[in-house]
Amino acid sequence: MAADEAKAKGNAAFSAGRFEEAAGHFGDAIALAPDNHVLFSNRSAAYASLHRYKEALADAERTVALRPDWAKGYSRLGAARLGSGDAAGAVEAYEKGLALDPSNAALKDGLAQARSAALPRRPASGADAIGKIFQGPDLWSKIAADPTTRAYLDQPDFMQMLRDLQRNPGNLNNYLSDPRMMQVLSLMLNIKVQNQNNDASEPAPAKSSPPPPQKQPETKPREPEPEPVEMTDEEKERKERKAAAQKEKEAGNAAYKKKDFETAIQHYTKAMELDDEDISYLTNRAAVYLEMGQYDDCIKDCDTAVERGRELRADFKMVSRALTRKGTALAKLAKSSKDYDVAIETFQKALTEHRNPDTLKRLNDAERAKKELEQQEYYDPKIADEEREKGNEFFKQQKYPEAVKHYTEALRRNPKDPKVYSNRAACYTKLGAMPEGLKDAEKCIELDPTFSKGYTRKGAIQFFMKEYDKAMETYQEGLKHDPSNQELLDGVKRCIQQINKANRGELTPEELKERQGKAMQDPEIQNILTDPVMRQVLIDFQENPRAAQEHLKNPGVKQKIQKLVSAGIVQMK
Repeated sequence: MAADEAKAKGNAAFSAGRFEEAAGHFGDAIALAPDNHVLFSNRSAAYASLHRYKEALADAERTVALRPDWAKGYSRLGAARLGSGDAAGAVEAYEKGLALDPSNAALKDGLAQARSAALPRRPASGADAIGKIFQGPDLWSKIAADPTTRAYLDQPDFMQMLRDLQRNPGNLNNYLSDPRMMQVLSLMLNIKVQNQNNDASEPAPAKSSPPPPQKQPETKPREPEPEPVEMTDEEKERKERKAAAQKEKEAGNAAYKKKDFETAIQHYTKAMELDDEDISYLTNRAAVYLEMGQYDDCIKDCDTAVERGRELRADFKMVSRALTRKGTALAKLAKSSKDYDVAIETFQKALTEHRNPDTLKRLNDAERAKKELEQQEYYDPKIADEEREKGNEFFKQQKYPEAVKHYTEALRRNPKDPKVYSNRAACYTKLGAMPEGLKDAEKCIELDPTFSKGYTRKGAIQFFMKEYDKAMETYQEGLKHDPSNQELLDGVKRCIQQINKANRGELTPEELKERQGKAMQDPEIQNILTDPVMRQVLIDFQENPRAAQEHLKNPGVKQKIQKLVSAGIVQMK
């Protein structure tokens, strides 16, 4: 479950264009599930988006090694090789992937790019030369990372245009009339295009205007200004109404910033009356209703904005904004877990219009709130006790999987009962599921630090895992709360016996090798061995016995040496 959560966070960060964060989350998931090929594939994609092709290639190779029959792994491998400059290797990877999945569009596109890159380069000119930028390995990552172009990847007609350009760069002239293509072209050429859309939902903070540029002396006569285009009276009136509507909107924004919500509503309403072809007036008024807690009015305005936006073919970002506001209002109105369903659905619809990080965060918050409410609604201590007793009966009958099932249900009904965690830890121990048992024992101790069973369960699991030092610490911690507990005392004795066995050098070669291997994976042991002070101490133990004896007078050093002895790393003679 922890690996799945880390993976989900990585997916969300990747979708929002936060590739560095995504790679970190996927790395956390890999640490918990090191044999999951999908996690390596996802991290490879994140690294490729960051142009870190060396790491992307290593993860892609690991993906293919773990799952050689998975076509997508070869797509990652091809992309990483192509980004690294190995076009021939990329062709080979894509061809292997297509042998597994001949109809895979991504593999076909990748193969076309790789083959083109593998051909001898020739001078290009005109549209063909500019079109070549659409064959670069960073095309997709750049489009996905830029908020102004990211949503184009969800539009089939635009994807078809891109694929055609990758195959035939000279066709660029055919698509220059499409504003989306011009936006992507400006992105790839690093040319900034000024955004003419100033329909911010809330008023932007005031900015100081730069000083006017100094007039340069004219060196030649100024050309005559072109004559204005003749407009009909109807067109003039329409233009004037739109200008007046914008002024009302600006006045509404100013009132909103001052939290004068009633005045803001009046201005936005007036703007809507003057111009019904701009849904930003509706979404802005919805924002005011949201701030005022008038959620039903907010939802009504958002529904109208979405409907009108569809009629006008409005910017998908504006439609997404209206849906996000509606989802927020619905979440505010939610009283039960089921009430969140419609809010979650609305946020999901907003994300299909535009994948905005704020909308994604609100979706995650709503899903988390729904889950918490579900747990509260499911809470029933009486049923929890009944399920625990059923689990106890199955445990006595040595039917451990059945016992785990009932203990789990008991914890769903009452997640704060330390006894159930202790009992389930015992079941997991019997089933050999040590990591799960250790987690339950630690949760038991967290809920009730005075409950002795939590320490005996945890210590027994650590002892079984041959982590005798850790088991000793657990038993001793338990004895602080219950000094006469016989199970804890017996646990301490068993640990001392095993530790002394290592001190006396009585371990068999097989036992020593196994203990050393386990110890070298322990972060605490690794820290001791990489500590410069401890490295000098170990050298003194070999070369300067007198200095070594002085070191042992330091309690901290002595404890670390004891850990190394118990781990079989150091042997005392």
